[in-house]
Amino acid sequence: MRFSVLASGSSGNAIYIENDEHRFLVDAGFSGKKLESLFANINRSMDDLDGIFVTHEHSDHIKGLGVIARKYGTPIYANEKTWKAMDGLIGKIPLDQRFQFDMETVQSFGSLDVESFAVSHDAADPMFYTFHQNDRKLAIITDTGYVSDRMKGIISGADTFVFESNHDVSMLQMGRYPWSVKRRILSDVGHVSNEDAAVAMSEVVFEKETKIYLSHLSKDNNMKDLARMSVTQTLETCGIITGEYVHLFDTDADAPTELVRV
Repeated sequence: MRFSVLASGSSGNAIYIENDEHRFLVDAGFSGKKLESLFANINRSMDDLDGIFVTHEHSDHIKGLGVIARKYGTPIYANEKTWKAMDGLIGKIPLDQRFQFDMETVQSFGSLDVESFAVSHDAADPMFYTFHQNDRKLAIITDTGYVSDRMKGIISGADTFVFESNHDVSMLQMGRYPWSVKRRILSDVGHVSNEDAAVAMSEVVFEKETKIYLSHLSKDNNMKDLARMSVTQTLETCGIITGEYVHLFDTDADAPTELVRV
């Protein structure tokens, strides 16, 4: 099993996962043209996609969903409330491409098992996914205001994490955002801070060689060094992991990560 963080941030989100049998995308938060360019950067084609798993209906996660579905005939997977919330946002999707992926369930695609789980975000019914193949596990969790014990139980022990580290609380509080926006981000249905990400990671990472990709970093209220320091210091203090295994995806500015084996 291999993956690439194609993009992660407020301007758009897309994560690619493949094994020897199937190729999937989690979210399609860019225009179709931009997504095709991101795929070209990892030497992959959207023609080969077997499906797109949707986390929630916010535009930075579904902007190109309808275009890609219609152009390539790609199957789309989402839960019932998310499908309803997307009506009118993504255009018409043929019925034979619309698949329901219920919350807290597992669907199998050959040797790849995909598990959905609830997160806490201001969307209709937001959920993220873990991917399992043989004894390897990839956990993806961004866009959540906090990490509950149930979430931790589902993602714990993964070999690789794509984990939100959205903001530094002090930078957010002192920053230029209106208070209403700050309050949303800091709420239980907002985004996880560097500090909260570090604490959550300390409770779900078990092996020293676990790979962590910090993602969905705010361009205005975070810095790469702050995010890395917060998580690395906490994990090293706990004796869990060293900084060489903590990676960052620099929000909207970076090219996709190379294809990484889970």
